[in-house]
Amino acid sequence: MKATLAGAADPDILLKAIEELQKRTTAGAATFLVKVKAHRGEPANEDADIQAGKAISGKNVPTEWHDRTNRAIFTWQEPCWKGGTVSYEDRKSTWNSGVRKAIRRGSAEEEVRKHRDRVTGAWKQISKQRRRIDVRYDPSMVMALQHGT
Repeated sequence: MKATLAGAADPDILLKAIEELQKRTTAGAATFLVKVKAHRGEPANEDADIQAGKAISGKNVPTEWHDRTNRAIFTWQEPCWKGGTVSYEDRKSTWNSGVRKAIRRGSAEEEVRKHRDRVTGAWKQISKQRRRIDVRYDPSMVMALQHGT
């Protein structure tokens, strides 16, 4: 399998990181890469965020590394279930599978809402008709009419 930067979200940053790793490998330096879950309160991740913030504020940092891109940023709310209750967390991302999934879920939720409203409206209408019929049909009145009272 050939490694490629084609389709990568930030190829310029990845290319620079790969070049640095190649320099370290050529120099015989030991390098350890550790996968850290993002936004989970992991101490290493929190420290990495702080270090990244310090790094991009330096004078020698190329501006393309900390300037905003012209890529669209999508915002949506992600449902989170905790202890049997649902809360919603704000999410932001460039176009990716998470955004596509949120769009599909939102579309499905809208379809469910439309059908629920349609069925609920039909049920209310049937219920009103049934009540009108029930009001007209009063068993005591029928008995009174049959006995002539």
